[in-house]
Amino acid sequence: MLITENSTIELYYEALLERKESFVGIFFVGVKTTSVFCIATCRARKPKLQNVEFYTSFKEALDNGYRPCKICKPTENANEAPDQVEKAIALVQQNPKEKITDDQLRELAISPELVRRWFNKNYGMTFQSYQRMYRINNAFQELKKGKNATHTAFDMGYESLSGFGYTFKKVIGSSPKKSTDNTVILISRLTTPLGPMFICATENGVCLLEFVDRRMLEAEFEDLQKRLNATILAGSNKHIKRAKKEVTEYFEGKRKVFDVLLETPGTEFQNIVWNSLLEIQYGEKSTYKKQAERIYKPTAIRAVASANGCNRIAILIPCHRVIGKDGSMTGYSGGIERKKWLLSHEEKNL
Repeated sequence: MLITENSTIELYYEALLERKESFVGIFFVGVKTTSVFCIATCRARKPKLQNVEFYTSFKEALDNGYRPCKICKPTENANEAPDQVEKAIALVQQNPKEKITDDQLRELAISPELVRRWFNKNYGMTFQSYQRMYRINNAFQELKKGKNATHTAFDMGYESLSGFGYTFKKVIGSSPKKSTDNTVILISRLTTPLGPMFICATENGVCLLEFVDRRMLEAEFEDLQKRLNATILAGSNKHIKRAKKEVTEYFEGKRKVFDVLLETPGTEFQNIVWNSLLEIQYGEKSTYKKQAERIYKPTAIRAVASANGCNRIAILIPCHRVIGKDGSMTGYSGGIERKKWLLSHEEKNL
């Protein structure tokens, strides 16, 4: 659909100028002077307002004669990891007991500088830190299965037991011998049409699913680790793999109900509220008032709204389906435009 409302055009144009990641997938901008179309985060020189028009899907931009920008590649997901980064990640996963050096990356035509920049921007850590977390996670899993610490250390490529112990304690928070009762939260990244998301899971289920540009995300990580007395490490498990599959199917319009297991540490009231969100069906909308009435606390509207705001598991626990009593789009941690998109997506795929 071509956007014609002036206030929306101004909002989208400002997002384009500021390269706001929260608008990735929300709009596609056609540039009349070049006949190309882009996404919000495009690095190309910005066109004047009178030379652009906004569409809600890239298909509409294509249908109106625009061709994809070669810089931001809007028909792909601009936030997907570049091929070189994907190869570097695959190298780590295929060789979990080895430290991948810059020289090894260069031998495979992978730029260490590109990989470092991408990890710093998208994970908030260096590629070496990612590797270290991945190796320590593998060591942790082997220790939990009863493997000897000394054997684990040398099997993981460490040259000394003391070096392994120091790194292990720094990452996990306790020594290898004392860590078998610890909990680990694994973190991975997935790409969606609305931008990249972080997904976290324990052995019990998914405990976080958030857009990477969500405000206060670091505070959420800290709170989650504190509540679960756990450490976040790079990695994956069956819950993360299943959630990625189900979320992909959701965005493709093929899934309306999620089956992946969840773990939701929080207060008793918060869990009551989050469970009530799960009762709001795909394509439906509710209000804070209705939600309060659903849990038999009709006067607790503000408390319900606050609990919704503390939900760490976007989409799977559908807080985006709650709107204002007047039909307005109320606050959403992923951004109001994403909320509108998700509701529209569900309506179209009922």
